Amino acid sequence: MLSPRILRGLIFILWLVTAAANVLAQNSRASSAAAYLERGNSWMAKGEIERAIADYDLAIAFDSRSTLAYYNRAVARQRKGDLAGAVSDYGRAIELNPRYAYAYLNRGVIHGRLGEYDAAIKDFSRAIEISPRDARAWNNNGKARVQRGNYADAIADFNQAIKLDSRNAIFWANRCNARVFQGAVDEALADCTHALKLDLRNADAWNGRGLARREKGELDGALADFDRAIALDSQTSAFYANRGKTWLMKGEVERAMIDLNRALDLDPKLAEVWAYRGAAWFAKQEFTRAITDFNQALKLNPRLADTYCSRGVARLAQGKLEEAEADVDMCRELGGELMSKAAAWLRELKERRAAR
Repeated sequence: MLSPRILRGLIFILWLVTAAANVLAQNSRASSAAAYLERGNSWMAKGEIERAIADYDLAIAFDSRSTLAYYNRAVARQRKGDLAGAVSDYGRAIELNPRYAYAYLNRGVIHGRLGEYDAAIKDFSRAIEISPRDARAWNNNGKARVQRGNYADAIADFNQAIKLDSRNAIFWANRCNARVFQGAVDEALADCTHALKLDLRNADAWNGRGLARREKGELDGALADFDRAIALDSQTSAFYANRGKTWLMKGEVERAMIDLNRALDLDPKLAEVWAYRGAAWFAKQEFTRAITDFNQALKLNPRLADTYCSRGVARLAQGKLEEAEADVDMCRELGGELMSKAAAWLRELKERRAAR
C-alpha cells in the first residue's frame, strides 16, 4: 500500500502531465489554426475564394477566438457576393476586437451597398473614431451621407478625406457629385476638373462633370463627359441614366430610350430612371406606357414628388380627370417643382369641360 506522501507525489506528477498535455494540445490547435489561416491567405492571393473560405472555416474550428480568421473569411465572403455571411463574420471579428477599424469600415461598405445608409454611417463613424486619419473612412461616410441627402455634412467628410490625401482623385470626384446635388455647380465643376487632372480614367469624375455642365445648360459638353464615363465603365447604370436624361432634355427621345433601357437592364431598382423613361414615353405620346413607368417609379420611391405631377399630366391626356387631380394634389403636398404647370393644365382642362 502506497503511503500518503507517495500518493500525493503521484497525483502531482499526473497533474503536471495533464497540464503539459493540455498546453501541447492548445499549442497544437493554435498552430493548426495559424497554418490554415496562412494557407487560406495564399488561396485568396490566387483568387481561389472557395478554397480560402474552406481553410478559414478550419482555422475557426481550431481557434474560435481568432479575430483574423473571422475577418479574412468575411473579406472572402464579401468578394464571393455572400454579403449576409460577410456581415456576420465582420460582426464576430468586432465582438472579439471592438477596436478593429477595418472590420467596421468593410461592414459599412456592405451596408451601403444594401441601401442601409444609417447603419453604414454608424459603422464608418466608429471607424473614424478609432482611426481618425483613415481617409477612406471619411470618404465612405461622405458617400453614405450623400445617399441620405445630407449634402453639407457629406462635403465636410470629403473635405477631411482630401485634407488627409489630396492626391486621391476619387475623393475630389465624390465632393464634386455632392456639390452638384447641393446646387453648388461652379464648385462642383472645379472639383471634377481637378479630379481629372489627377486621374483621367476616373469615370465618376467624368460623370460628375457631366452633371455640373448639364446644370449650367451645357448639354453637348455634358453628353461628351457622359460618353467618357461610359467608355471607362460600361456597367454603371447611373451613367446611362444621366446621359439618357440629357438626350431627353435635347428632345432626342429615341437616343434617350436606348440609354434608359440600358440603365434599367443594369439596375431595375433605380426609381428615377423609371420616371425618366416614363417621361420619354410621354414625349412619344405613349401615355399608357408612361403611366406604367411612373407607377413603377413611385412603387420604388413614393416620395418622388414630380413623378406624381408627371403621372397626373399623363392621366389628363387620357381624360382621367379625377385620377389626375389626385396626383397633382400629392405632387403639391410633397412640394413638386412641376406642380404649378400640372395644376395649370388641370385647371385648363376643367375650364374646357365646363365651357362645353
